Amino acid sequence: MSAKELRIGVIGCGGRGALARHAHKPEEGVHLVAATDTVPKCLEDFSREFPGSFVTDDYRKLLRRKDIDAVFVTTPDFCHEQHAVAAIKAGKCVYLEKPMAITIRGCDRILREAYKKRVKLYLGHNMRHFNVIRKMKELIDGGAIGRVKAGWCRHFLSYGGDSYFKDWHADRTKSTGMLLQKAAHDIDVLHWLCGGYSQKVAALGNLTVYNQITDRHPPEERGDKSWRLENWPPLSQKGLNPVLDIEDLSMMLMELDNGVLCSYQQCHYTPDAWRNYTIIGDAGRVENFGDDKGAVVRLWNKRHYYHPQGDAEFDTPPATGTHGGADPRIVAEFVRYVRQGGKIATSAVAARNSVAAGFQATKSLRCGGRPQLIPPVPKEIDDYFSADVATTV
Repeated sequence: MSAKELRIGVIGCGGRGALARHAHKPEEGVHLVAATDTVPKCLEDFSREFPGSFVTDDYRKLLRRKDIDAVFVTTPDFCHEQHAVAAIKAGKCVYLEKPMAITIRGCDRILREAYKKRVKLYLGHNMRHFNVIRKMKELIDGGAIGRVKAGWCRHFLSYGGDSYFKDWHADRTKSTGMLLQKAAHDIDVLHWLCGGYSQKVAALGNLTVYNQITDRHPPEERGDKSWRLENWPPLSQKGLNPVLDIEDLSMMLMELDNGVLCSYQQCHYTPDAWRNYTIIGDAGRVENFGDDKGAVVRLWNKRHYYHPQGDAEFDTPPATGTHGGADPRIVAEFVRYVRQGGKIATSAVAARNSVAAGFQATKSLRCGGRPQLIPPVPKEIDDYFSADVATTV
């Protein structure tokens, strides 16, 4: 591969595969040149957008091409292990969308293959590039709240019934559950802000609303995941997935390896959509209000009674691009990492550990809340991947 040119393929160019478009910068020597998908229209759209590109419905044909240096793996979660391992074995640098896989075993297989092949593996935990999360990280690492002791996250999903209960996500054989699929982002952020990884978890959860809906689309049809105001209240939803055996309400406790305690709550039928983190130290706390445009971080580091505005408020800079500007930033970092090396914000080991925590928490809630231990990553693999991860923002 020339230092001045990078040729990229996309495995799963529909849906989240649109992320890879941020990489295409011919003026800088970076080209999207190939794509694969099982949906013909996705390939047609890609061919139209990138004339002369190679398209196929067989990802193995794409990986056999010698003129492709790196790939984006943006297929459904249950395909991540298969596609990432195949790309690594083919010697391609890999951008792998989160969650890394839907089992701990799958994540560990990906790590082992990348370690053996010495292939660059980059995980798409784009929330590490959110301005509001980076501001919280900056304040915490700067000592604004003292030593971190606790982290809380509440996640309200007004779009949950549309996005996760009308397609394959609703089938636990394809997603494991929402404490893995959806919570992987939040668990990773809690781990990052609190400076450790979960070593023991426990959870409670249930299918509390969407199991009451009998209107399901036929198995051969794709669910309509579009978000509409009229899909309210939640029990008025129609066209749910014919297999629906995941939880729509869950609560998780985490004990980190540095002694920090964390909690996470997730609900898929709230009227609003909001993700809120609170990190508490022995000399203060920080909390975000919003995570996209207009988001702020508030700091409390003096003693008060009720004081909702905090002792200091930090605006986050405006950003352009999807997910609050995080998508173009994370893609730019991947491209730079492949071409030049250097430190990166995301971590393959951290991505594995977020899946491991969510996987074990799902196991816990399905066996009455019994605590579950998190198996560690072998030291040599941890050391190998951690060497490239930046310690500060």
